[in-house]
Amino acid sequence: MKLSTRHLLGIKDLTPQDIELILSTAAQFKDVLQRPVKKVPSLRDVTIVNLFYENSTRTRISFELAEKRLSADTINFSASASSVTKGETLLDTVNNILSMKVDMVVMRHSASGAPHFLAKKIPAAIINAGDGINEHPTQGLLDAFSMQEKFGKLAGLKVAIIGDIMHSRVAMSNMYLLKKMGAEVTVAGPPTLIPKHIKEAMGVNVTYHVKEALEWCDVANVLRIQLERQDQPLFSSLREYSLAYGINRRLLDGLKKEIVIMHPGPINRGVELDSDVADGPYSIILNQVENGVAVRMAVLYLLANREN
Repeated sequence: MKLSTRHLLGIKDLTPQDIELILSTAAQFKDVLQRPVKKVPSLRDVTIVNLFYENSTRTRISFELAEKRLSADTINFSASASSVTKGETLLDTVNNILSMKVDMVVMRHSASGAPHFLAKKIPAAIINAGDGINEHPTQGLLDAFSMQEKFGKLAGLKVAIIGDIMHSRVAMSNMYLLKKMGAEVTVAGPPTLIPKHIKEAMGVNVTYHVKEALEWCDVANVLRIQLERQDQPLFSSLREYSLAYGINRRLLDGLKKEIVIMHPGPINRGVELDSDVADGPYSIILNQVENGVAVRMAVLYLLANREN
């Protein structure tokens, strides 16, 4: 089987069959990662550039590790240490890199749509590692993989996405994916952090009460407040946010059932999640990190081997 697309620009562009193929391939690669020898020659002689115009820790390391596990040749590009600081344009930068015979580009950029722009201009396969407030497709895929691993299914699952929905590319990718795969989605947070027409646009439920969301859901995917993307204050203070929307052990223990806690990271401990929740028995946050490598291996492998 092959993916229906040459690039991974967003979950919005994938079919349910594409998603199933990526998740099933990721499961095979996760088995590989449990072996004493974790490296396979699947992408030998494939050259991949990691083009990061924004700071990143988990996503960048996860992609680099996935590439190395597949035996690809990798080039790491950081905008802060490049000719971008001298005024070089995005297209010039990439064309210069492509002249070195690069096959794939993993790209993170602060501008929404930057990977889509590149995909129209250059022949290499593009993987979106996060663009502005648009999408973060591999995070959406690894979140889905983690849920499927835990529950054995996505269809019919009740997932609450809690926090800064307005500025979260993770939320967008999760909503697109979960709806395509038959899950139910509720978004929860302060009214100022939830887009006004999201219910109609995305087909999700909306609540402004975190307890209501937790009582409804099987899984709570908790997001951090993205202060760096807010050009004006949208709530009174982090302390007030934590009191109204932070998730602590007392709140979870008061539920009539057990739910699963997820977080894409980085966690602002004591704000959206207390440490005893993030590190507690409800949490599969470290599973998400582990699964990220297998999912990114699957995406790289499938795009590199697609017959164009």
